[in-house]
Amino acid sequence: MLPQDRLSQIVQRFEFLEAQLNAGAAPDQIARISREYADLKPVVEQVSRWRAAQDGLAEAQAMLADPEMRDLAADEIRRLQDDVPALEQALRIALLPRDAADARPAIIEIRPGTGGDEAALFAGDLLAMYRRHAEQQGWTFQMLDLTESDLGGVKEAVARIEGEGVFARLKYESGVHRVQRVPETESGGRIHTSAATVAVLPEAEEVDIDIPAGDIRIDTMRASGAGGQHVNTTDSAVRITHLPTGMVVTSSEKSQHQNRANAMAVLRARLYDMERSRADAERAADRKSQVGTGDRSERIRTYNFPQGRMTDHRINLTLYALDRIMAGDLGETIDALTAHDQAARLASQQ
Repeated sequence: MLPQDRLSQIVQRFEFLEAQLNAGAAPDQIARISREYADLKPVVEQVSRWRAAQDGLAEAQAMLADPEMRDLAADEIRRLQDDVPALEQALRIALLPRDAADARPAIIEIRPGTGGDEAALFAGDLLAMYRRHAEQQGWTFQMLDLTESDLGGVKEAVARIEGEGVFARLKYESGVHRVQRVPETESGGRIHTSAATVAVLPEAEEVDIDIPAGDIRIDTMRASGAGGQHVNTTDSAVRITHLPTGMVVTSSEKSQHQNRANAMAVLRARLYDMERSRADAERAADRKSQVGTGDRSERIRTYNFPQGRMTDHRINLTLYALDRIMAGDLGETIDALTAHDQAARLASQQ
């Protein structure tokens, strides 16, 4: 049974927030109220759909007593009896505890793993795939740092992606991505296996992570990159070292001021992600039943070019649509991962 008291509390809270917004909330409260209102709105809409179906079912059952309405009522009952379970399941999913970071922009970091030059080329392919996916979703894709290999691959790429539900959609991409294909540099036509790592971090705000000035060292340097793409005439690149952890972040765009802001944003995201991972490890005894989103050493996916297939090993999903996937069409894969995670969390509540 669905928790009726909780449903009523959610609806009442939503109506209270709506009244506050309509009445003109205090300027320092608008952002907080608007965020909570936006979070509750899809839940309340799902509650409304489910309640309307329940009410319709009760009315149709009452109409069975009227001989003139009996056939119409029976048809309506059959339809609603098919609809109600799906609406109830959708409501249960809407009621699942939300990751507080789901609505945040994401910082995505891509690096080559095993495989030398071919791994760097594959890292570049993954970067292009996520850029195309962001374009298809209407998200903003901002390159924060890019170091290219001599052959045009990627040694390291860091980008910020902003839009509706970005982190919620991309968080399952963290892990080791493996590719099987014949490298362009291979004259014998042999299939090679190489890999690249992807890390997707929720962007952190300054209030989330306090970084004392004494904990960082900031160095400026001349930017460098293959083919002169990121070579600047001034020493504008910025490298920030977080002394307590030894973490190093760089940004090498044209503006030194922007590079400092970019590097600090990435550093905050990494430290925030460390805190989230530590809290998850302490809190979640059922993590093994869920889709992995934290272990960056986990091999999550294989892209087999000769066979034109992509396999996600976490949910045993295989799609023979590799060209479409590499062109940025990740919707089917992300939907399947999201559904698997939701099902696991629902099962853990039983």
